Amino acid sequence: MSEFGPGGSFLADCPARLAVELIADKWTVVVLAGLSKGPVRHGELIELIGGGISRKVLTQTLRRLESHGLVRRQAYAEAPPRVEYELTPLGATLIDPIHTLTEWAKTNGEAVLDALDADAEPAAQHG
Repeated sequence: MSEFGPGGSFLADCPARLAVELIADKWTVVVLAGLSKGPVRHGELIELIGGGISRKVLTQTLRRLESHGLVRRQAYAEAPPRVEYELTPLGATLIDPIHTLTEWAKTNGEAVLDALDADAEPAAQHG
């Protein structure tokens, strides 16, 4: 029986599909990788990510990851207030698969870009 067909792992209500939908978000993998070195503050995480994400989107991503049990938010009773984010043990289990995906991208990224370029050429010729 296929993982993808009837009775497989990717049915609408199965955990595998939920996990894929969660990590398919544009920023999820980037944020999890940014948290892999230990607890960080919101602004530090933006710097680790290297830009491209707004404070609002980062906050939304962190809240979603927290609600799924992958990230822990720790608020400290200090003046000014300090909040840090870190991976939960469950979130840490995604770091190895993220590294594997990153290595795949390094190895195959050029081939994917070449395929995109080749696909765009006929459209440009007919456009």
